[in-house]
Formats: sequence, C-alpha cells, structure tokens
Amino acid sequence: MVRTRFDLCLDEVLRHEGGYVDHRQDPGGATNMGITRKTLARWRQVSPWWKLPKSAVRGLKRAEAARIYRASYWNAVRAGDLPAGLDLALFDFAVNSGPGRAVRTLQVLLGVAVDGVVGPLTLGAIRSRSAAALVSSLCDRRLGFLGRLSTFSVFGRGWTARVAAIRAAALAMAPADPLHHRSTELTLFSGYKTYIVAAFMLLAGLAQVLGIELPALDGNSAGHLIMEALAVIFLRKGLKADIGRA
Repeated sequence: MVRTRFDLCLDEVLRHEGGYVDHRQDPGGATNMGITRKTLARWRQVSPWWKLPKSAVRGLKRAEAARIYRASYWNAVRAGDLPAGLDLALFDFAVNSGPGRAVRTLQVLLGVAVDGVVGPLTLGAIRSRSAAALVSSLCDRRLGFLGRLSTFSVFGRGWTARVAAIRAAALAMAPADPLHHRSTELTLFSGYKTYIVAAFMLLAGLAQVLGIELPALDGNSAGHLIMEALAVIFLRKGLKADIGRA
C-alpha cells in the first residue's frame, strides 16, 4: 500500500502528540493523540461539548483521529496543494495553534493578503519561493508566537523541541530549490558555450597550420588562435575549481 503525503506527515505529528493526557494547566483539557475533548465532541456532533465524557477521548482510535486531522487541519490549510516539507510545517503548526493562525503567519511571510485562507494568490506566491526557506521562516515565526504565550514557562521546552524536530523533518522532505537548479543549468550551459568557442578557435588554428585558410578568422595567426583557445579552456577549469572550493 502506497502511503500518501498525509500519512507521512501525520506520522510526524503523532510522534509529538502522544497518547491520552489531561494536564490541569493545558487549556485543551483531556486530549488523546492531540485531539481535545472539545474537538472530538464537535466532530461527533455532541453539544454542548462537555457532555462528551472524558472516557470517549481516552478510547479514541487512530483511524478516527486520522479522519479528524485530515478534515479539520490538513484540508483546512490545503496542505495537499503544498510542496513537500512545507505541507508538514504548516500542518503541524495548524494542529498546535489552529489553521487560521498558521495560514495567516504563512501569508505574512509571503506578502499576500492575510485572510487565513489558502487561495490561488497564496498558492501562486508559494510556487515562486523556496520551500526550504519558507519552512525555516515559518518555524521561526511559530516559535516567536509560542514564546509570547502565558503557558510557555510550563510547556515551552516541549514546544521548542517539537518545532525543532518538525523543522528538521520538513527540511529533509523539502525539494531542492528550483532557483538553484535553474542557475546551475545556466552555468552548465554557459560552460558548454565557452568550451565550444574554445574548440572552434583551436580547430581554426590547427586548420591554418595545415594550410587551410578561414577568411572569417583572417588576421589571426595559427599560434595566436591556439594559445587563446588553450587559455580559455584552462581559465574555465581554474574558475570552476575556485568556485568548488568556495
């Protein structure tokens, strides 16, 4: 069975959420696999939410938790339309702090309208940016928000560790920067053109040595052409070596 991006990202989220907890200082109250009692009551259409017993939260199974995560968080931030890595970073942010806040934080980074909704403009802006750079910036902003919460003194160490782990996992998933690939391709193409010109000069010089006149290169001696061609080739190699050591 082929595992989807959602499956892989959910594994990472649940790695940090753990099982059933009911911390008295946690405003979420009874929680299992990151699903709070209020969230589960809303999902099961129990109103008011406190009519859902805590035992229901304790007995929550992963399959149902996954359906809640997909509908309430993954789909809410359109993570399925995002590049790998950024999907995890935004998804986990949404789970931890709410989809609206996660999306608005991303939109601030992108410089688009901040409405908490991932629409065509937001997606277009994402496509023009490096996924890895967005992951890092988003995690930085997320940490900044968490650090201002009144409960940071209680949960801050765990939150910080979680964001660090999500950042590392997301960066490992992120595709290579397309702008980097583009510049690499242009550099390689330019390199081939340099060698083609040098080869042409070398052949022209050798042709003159053999007594074949090339009018277009009239005025350039065979020795001069050959020396220039060799100079271009070795200069090119020297520049490549310097760049590689940089």
